[in-house]
Amino acid sequence: MNDLLTDVCARIARYADTLDTRPVAPGPDAVAALARFDEPMPQHPADPGAVLRLLDEAGSQATVATAGGRYFGFVTGGTLPAALAANLLAAVWDQNGAYQVMSPVAATLEEVSANWLRELLGLPTQAGAGFTTGATMANLTALAAARHALLRRTGWDVEEDGLFGAPPIRVVVGDEVHASVLKALSLLGMGRARVERVPADSQGRMRADALPELSPSTIVCIQAGNVNTGAFDPAAEICAAAHDAGAWVHVDAAFGLWAAASPQLSDLTAGLGEADSWATDAHKWLNVPYDSGIAFVRNADDLRAAMTVGAAYLIAGADREPCHFTPDMSRRARGVEVWAALRSLGRSGVADLVDRCCRHTRRFADGLRSAGYDVLNDVVLNQALVSFGDDDTTRRVIERVQADGTCWFGGTVWQGRAAMRISVSSWATTDDDVERSLAALLRIAGTA
Repeated sequence: MNDLLTDVCARIARYADTLDTRPVAPGPDAVAALARFDEPMPQHPADPGAVLRLLDEAGSQATVATAGGRYFGFVTGGTLPAALAANLLAAVWDQNGAYQVMSPVAATLEEVSANWLRELLGLPTQAGAGFTTGATMANLTALAAARHALLRRTGWDVEEDGLFGAPPIRVVVGDEVHASVLKALSLLGMGRARVERVPADSQGRMRADALPELSPSTIVCIQAGNVNTGAFDPAAEICAAAHDAGAWVHVDAAFGLWAAASPQLSDLTAGLGEADSWATDAHKWLNVPYDSGIAFVRNADDLRAAMTVGAAYLIAGADREPCHFTPDMSRRARGVEVWAALRSLGRSGVADLVDRCCRHTRRFADGLRSAGYDVLNDVVLNQALVSFGDDDTTRRVIERVQADGTCWFGGTVWQGRAAMRISVSSWATTDDDVERSLAALLRIAGTA
């Protein structure tokens, strides 16, 4: 075991050392080499060192360098050094994070991290927290709590009696609702097609003046950080209207909620603390390893009621039991690296990480705009949308940039126009990374 751990640490170090010089996306030869994995199931045991060697030699070159500083596709954070090290140590610990008795350290670090996050993100101190795989499951977890609370008001126990014959729940979303919210609603039996959509403005923000008449049987899903523009729905207005009607407000805030940690950007999050539930990702802007989502619910009892599990052999202690706040029972100890990231950065470090990413995004937007290309959104956060002319040209630029390997940007369609989507989310991105990537963009766009 010691020899194997020494070997893997050396391979990890070599991989990290090459991130700055390797292509961001793997080339055709690297992808073709993955055929080495496609073999018949072995009949006999293999040497663990040989297994690791194959994994590294055939696998490492076929990864996308999302851990480096020049990946700007989707909203994919890197991994902070302290979070990576904590993740490796937690893997050696091999803790099951379900119950206190299974791992006191996992349960403790979850609770400490939840306390720190509530303070950092401006959420109610009493809110319940569940550590999940990502924002999709965090949305599902929080919306399950909302479903529980709304049906409980009518005298219906959805956890015991299901949805057959249950009073209907209305769900109101913005036209720019994220797919993860719709997936969560479908898994919860509330449906994708049954939602009522509210028009959005030119930046993708839900129009508070277009809200339908609400009621106590309504869940309103709003967004903090549009996945294309970074824009925020007007939370204060929507929460006020919803709560006047007795409705529940859920916030899909996979990355936007982290703006609350920045004194420069916290105005964007005004009113978010008035909502009833929130979903976010730590593997986005907190830059911990995949996967790590967090659901918060103002009334912790609603979250626990929706998620609690029981059996004769599952004896809960007097303190918070992690599996009573999340869909999973057996699961890895995600709170370990969340704690490590927060402990290593502190409040000012998180703010600097968020601010730095937003500054890099503005530099991209300014450089491309100065070169004559169209920036399609107001750059308020870490997202920018760029058109290089007509749709075919824009798509051609994106394809060539991805093949070039200097950097990686994704594509999208925004209000009927093809666009390159720029997302800066990694602690590892430097000014030099931005300038190298911008130069590559301008070089490629100039010949498209």
